[in-house]
Amino acid sequence: MAQPVVLLGAGRGEICGEFPLARVAAARPVLLVDPFPPARWARPYATAHLAADPADAERTAGALRRHSPAGVLAWSPEYLPAAARLAARLGLPGLPYETAVTCADPPALRALLDRHRVPTADPADTEGEPVSAEAVVLDDEVRIVALTRTTPGPAPARSPLRHGVHAHDVLLHNRFLRQCVERAVCALRLTHTVAHITLRLTARGPRVLGVAPYPPGDLITLLVERATGVDLAGAAATLATGGLPDVTPTRQRAAAVQFAYPTVTGRLAHLHLDPAAADEPCAERMVLTRRPGDPVTAAPHARITDRLAHWVATADTPAQCEHALRRMSRHLTATVHPAVHVHAA
Repeated sequence: MAQPVVLLGAGRGEICGEFPLARVAAARPVLLVDPFPPARWARPYATAHLAADPADAERTAGALRRHSPAGVLAWSPEYLPAAARLAARLGLPGLPYETAVTCADPPALRALLDRHRVPTADPADTEGEPVSAEAVVLDDEVRIVALTRTTPGPAPARSPLRHGVHAHDVLLHNRFLRQCVERAVCALRLTHTVAHITLRLTARGPRVLGVAPYPPGDLITLLVERATGVDLAGAAATLATGGLPDVTPTRQRAAAVQFAYPTVTGRLAHLHLDPAAADEPCAERMVLTRRPGDPVTAAPHARITDRLAHWVATADTPAQCEHALRRMSRHLTATVHPAVHVHAA
């Protein structure tokens, strides 16, 4: 059996993490490391689960040596420093510890980028369209394999309502955006990693909001694969184990995902998906993510865990995806009994 890749904390959280976990499992045995058991959806993809605290690098590294791992991955900011420490202790490829700590700390990240004169934006600044560059960083090359355009929800939470990826997005040829991404990567000394770099397209040019040196969530890895053929999660696993992935695009399409949030805060009484949704042209999938009886929060304050459902469309153009998402939304019905006490608008 091939040596496993270690994933820290990737087996819990919301179901949008299933696709990238499945892609890694298709390439390598997966060893999940977390103090808690993995969620039910994650178990089919895990070869083993190590109940350990990743922050306890010495003890966890000792336990991992018995499994002879080939690489270590983290898919959330909280585990980045632990992944860097474990990789160093095990003599495996990984981020420098200082880089991992900086990427996990937004104020520290912005301070570093400012010192290197990389244009940045404050997360509270809503000027300009939010986008993200999905990049693969090799030795001395930054390949932007896709651009994700995001439609944010209402303030104050501004939780994403929709993401879209188009293989022929004109921003892929925007030299100012490319320079901004490359300068951020250089400032952080990123190498041999997949990076999700969020930006705002302001009147003054692109501004960096954040840098996540791991595959993106929210099904963006699925959208990139469906639109371009590039497997970001598989690339991350290959890089973490010292290899060089093939990130040559093999598709030229568009893909988009939309999320449904409750319109009122309260308890979910009814949630139904008409099976006819599967017959819609361009429909990729439509998934319910909550159950009747669950407490939910309305969109202005909603978090990822409040999402009622999501649906994905693939087509030749973004306009066709947009049309398909609208048609698919008609197949979802939900009823929420309002709570007595709700957030102020």
